[in-house]
Amino acid sequence: MPASTSNGLPLVQFQSAPETIDLSWGHPDPASLPVTEWAEASGGALRRYGGSALAYGYANGPGPLVEWLSQRLGRTDGGAPDARRIFVTAGASHALELVAALLCRRGDTVLVDAPTYHLAFRMLADHGVTLVPTPSDSDGILPAATGELVERLRREGRRVPLLYLVPTFGNPTGRSLAQARRTELVAVAERTGLVLVEDDTYRELAYDAPAPPSLYSHAEDGVVIRLGSFSKTVAPGLRLGWLTAAPALVTALARRGYVDSGGGVNHATALSMAEFARLGSYERHLERMRIRYRAQRDALVAAVRQHLPDIEFTVPAGGWFLWLRLPESLRAWALLPYAEANGVSYLPGTHFFVTATGDAYLRLSFSLFAPDLLAEGARRLASAVAESTS
Repeated sequence: MPASTSNGLPLVQFQSAPETIDLSWGHPDPASLPVTEWAEASGGALRRYGGSALAYGYANGPGPLVEWLSQRLGRTDGGAPDARRIFVTAGASHALELVAALLCRRGDTVLVDAPTYHLAFRMLADHGVTLVPTPSDSDGILPAATGELVERLRREGRRVPLLYLVPTFGNPTGRSLAQARRTELVAVAERTGLVLVEDDTYRELAYDAPAPPSLYSHAEDGVVIRLGSFSKTVAPGLRLGWLTAAPALVTALARRGYVDSGGGVNHATALSMAEFARLGSYERHLERMRIRYRAQRDALVAAVRQHLPDIEFTVPAGGWFLWLRLPESLRAWALLPYAEANGVSYLPGTHFFVTATGDAYLRLSFSLFAPDLLAEGARRLASAVAESTS
């Protein structure tokens, strides 16, 4: 697949250094994406809906996709949100941007899990807020301590509108928040009036057992806003996702000026996705990807255990990432030049915290490379460790 056009202009976001096994990027292998099936679905949507597929779309998202999303979420998460609670977006990043624009004011304090998805920090900070990490331990966020933090910040006169987290197969850790903590965190949010923004983009990438129920499924209207995306399950280039929230928030989004002007987001792509699902292509492709990612996870896990026996990690039950804890003698940033000299790369753990911490960790993504290359990447990383400590 070419990385640029004939005149040299870039074509795609990801371009790794030549001969480098770059495990830092959470991207799918382009060769695994459903090009033929998507072409069939896109053509089918045009035949089915005619010119309406290319018109301005309904503000909340076209009916066929909203209806399917409701049914799908009912099967994967117990409880189908009705159409009043669904808003189609241009991916989870767009959904987070919309939520921040609606709920945040310049000068607010926004809580973020520690660690969590690093690029969310920038999207939130774009709105002039201060980011504060939640209390956490090796099993994730500590709900009671988080509630105490919210109350302390508010006593200081700070407005704290929301908390962002990825509680299911999280980025970067791959872990899922335990059921007891989910229940307690929702109760804390209900008591304090804090809105939980639940990034649920990895829910369908479960390899060992079904994903745990979402925070959204535990909560009353208005407590949780859940973000979803087809970037991980189908293809990131679609720029298509959704959010589920209380009807009042969905209505507020649908009434924003850019929707009034341009109609629903990514309307033609949304109708193609509805057709992709109607044809059974979504289910077939998702199952192929689960099999693929499970094999890639297992290959990287086995290779890390073989070549880096002193590295601590927990095998993720879903998602795309392995979160490694380094021995006391190693630090992620110091190790990185040795790794890249050996033809492998990763993201140091400091990326995933808003405070100066995390250098004892690094994140490896297993989504992009085949099992043999993942194994070779672990071997190269072991060589880097040996060189850095010699």
